[in-house]
Amino acid sequence: MQIAPLLKKLSEARGISGYEAEVRGIVAEEFGRYADEVQTDKLGSVVALKKGEGEEPRRRIMLAGHMDEIGLIVTKLQAGFLHFTSVGGVDERTLLGQEVTVHGRKHLPGIIGSRPPHVLPEEEREKTIAMDKLFIDVGMGEEELVRVVRVGDLATLRREFTQLQGDLVAGKAFDDRAAVAAILVCLEAVASIRHAWDVYAVATVQEEMGLRGAIASAYGLAPDVGIAIDVTFGNQPGVSEAESVSMGKGPAIGFGPNIHPKLHEALIEVAKELEIPCQVEPIPGRSGTDAWAIQVTREGIPTALLSIPLRYMHTSVETVSLKDVERTGRLMAGFIGRLDEEFMEKLSWKLEIGD
Repeated sequence: MQIAPLLKKLSEARGISGYEAEVRGIVAEEFGRYADEVQTDKLGSVVALKKGEGEEPRRRIMLAGHMDEIGLIVTKLQAGFLHFTSVGGVDERTLLGQEVTVHGRKHLPGIIGSRPPHVLPEEEREKTIAMDKLFIDVGMGEEELVRVVRVGDLATLRREFTQLQGDLVAGKAFDDRAAVAAILVCLEAVASIRHAWDVYAVATVQEEMGLRGAIASAYGLAPDVGIAIDVTFGNQPGVSEAESVSMGKGPAIGFGPNIHPKLHEALIEVAKELEIPCQVEPIPGRSGTDAWAIQVTREGIPTALLSIPLRYMHTSVETVSLKDVERTGRLMAGFIGRLDEEFMEKLSWKLEIGD
């Protein structure tokens, strides 16, 4: 699989939380290349099934990576300019000067501007400009603009996928479409091996708004095991080693109360066996990923978390290593190939009560 063109297609597609239609179509088509069945659940997540070879009823494993992205929504039209607010966790410090596409009755290129610093009061010149002081300029006059754009229309950050030196790439929405790409790498690998369990690959929706897609999908599928795939903070200036993981050294395997310890151990063992570079990431509380939603669904689901190192999270220049994406997919496929009924016994919490 050529990961770069796949990630380019996913990254440049539109898919703000709650409005994932365009990227959903792409993901469904890509999942369909390897899965036996592909469907969309009631909340809009794409669910692909790759059937196992064990006796029915077969055990189920769920792989979840979210396909939604952060973005902007128009709140007001004023004198030919568009005021807006965020959908998801947009960092307002990164907005000034950004190119955007406004999705009105037609797609409009625009730029985010503000009053120039020369006319600001001196005490405001060194401060981050608040979102409510920013506006989008699409170059239209007031009368023309109101015919094309309405309050509630969306705007996505406009950024082309860029290949940097080495195997690093940059673009928008790698959080978390890099994980969707890793799931596709896994599905391609799983298609060529024998595996006992059914594999459900899920590209979830509305993660940036509160893990909503994973909540619904995990409840509906009721898997025996879940693996969430997300991104984590890659090393960069100003971020301590304790708060980041290395780029290009494989996925980070999480451990902590959100993670089943036996799954963590099993993934480490598979990585060592297959000589796949990996890292360990302590997560002392709620992970803030789909892993949290899966773990506490129904009566509880044993859950693991794999994280792809990423720089500049929640900006339009998120940066990942293609090797890390590929290794994440191969690790999941290797783990799936080793699943059997005995493995479920290892996950049971056995309470021994003395006489």
